[in-house]
Amino acid sequence: MTSDANPSTQTVVIIGGGPAGLMAAEVLSQAGFKVDLYDAMPSVGRKFLLAGVGGMNITHSEPSPAFVSRYCERAPVLAPLLRSFSAQALCEWIHGLGIQTFIGSSGRVFPTDMKAAPLLRAWLKRLREAGVVIHTRHRWLGWTADNRLRVAGPEGELALNPAATLLALGGASWSRLGSDGAWVPLLEQRSINVAPLQAANCGFEVRAWSELLRSKFAGAPLKNIAMGLQGEPLRLGECVVTQTGVEGSLIYALSAQIREAINQSGSATVEIDLLPGKTVAQVQNALLKPRGSRSMSKHLHSQLGLDGVKAALLRELSPAATFADPALLALAIKALPLTLIKPRPLEEAISTAGGVTFEALDEHLMVEALPGVFCAGEMLDWEAPTGGYLLTACFASGRAAGLGMADWLRRQ
Repeated sequence: MTSDANPSTQTVVIIGGGPAGLMAAEVLSQAGFKVDLYDAMPSVGRKFLLAGVGGMNITHSEPSPAFVSRYCERAPVLAPLLRSFSAQALCEWIHGLGIQTFIGSSGRVFPTDMKAAPLLRAWLKRLREAGVVIHTRHRWLGWTADNRLRVAGPEGELALNPAATLLALGGASWSRLGSDGAWVPLLEQRSINVAPLQAANCGFEVRAWSELLRSKFAGAPLKNIAMGLQGEPLRLGECVVTQTGVEGSLIYALSAQIREAINQSGSATVEIDLLPGKTVAQVQNALLKPRGSRSMSKHLHSQLGLDGVKAALLRELSPAATFADPALLALAIKALPLTLIKPRPLEEAISTAGGVTFEALDEHLMVEALPGVFCAGEMLDWEAPTGGYLLTACFASGRAAGLGMADWLRRQ
């Protein structure tokens, strides 16, 4: 790789135009380096834009210790990055682009207009004014025999020899937006350790719903429930019954635990509390009231307000004998077991787990085996729930990699 004492004569290359790559481009251009950013798609930030379609949840306002804990086993390695560029710092950075934010009732942070497009437009304008050159429709193909970057563009293949390189290629979900995981074998060929990519924040399948449940309730929301793996604390929230299983925010929050249980045992059983606002005793007392000639369905509705998809799920997952015993039925309502057998395909997942392991990188996110090559964003081996945590870590890791690249180049 080329090197020069003067940053303004050095060109760095960034592969990938998502939040991590764009943030690194900003850091490096501000440090005086020439930045060429290459992206395989016709425009950059495509997954960022789609993530904002339903409301751009940019980060979360909860206190730092709780925030960092959302990254589970990778919390220790991500903590320094998140301290350096916290949720508050991210909000201040957004304000600097002329976009204001607000905190929603759940603690999530959104741009005031709830949209990603104005933020991305303002950001790209600032980057171009800083001299960042963005090359779209350019796909990275790996390295030549003499360690140049192979990039295929509309006018043929390029062989680039930058002073330093950042790979910010995303995971492997929503591949139509650019993150297709095609980089995995390219890094493995260089003996870089990559943990297998797996679906995260995803739906899960059951062995088979009955035709009745599928035809009448697929797409129906399960609201005001609590759920958790057997033996674990339950979380309040909601999810959706699908043709093949379940998905939605409550499932996404538990997806890492569910996936790992499936990996270990072939299946995972979650317990659903259909009436988290009532105790088992309260449910049983309601069921013990005389129902006369009313059907059990009407009894459940009149005494507990249990009907629709909740009542259907109770029927689906409980033996018939349960409905003849108020004690057993009360327990089923408060801890209904649902066995999940596999995640939905990786392509459908909101994000991915796995990627370049932090053990393959130094503290500045440089690949130990490839000096001058850095990695950032979702292609790193970490995961987090939805709620702004994914984007925050992508921004923070992109910034950390950009600073690391600038520091490494100055020391060459």
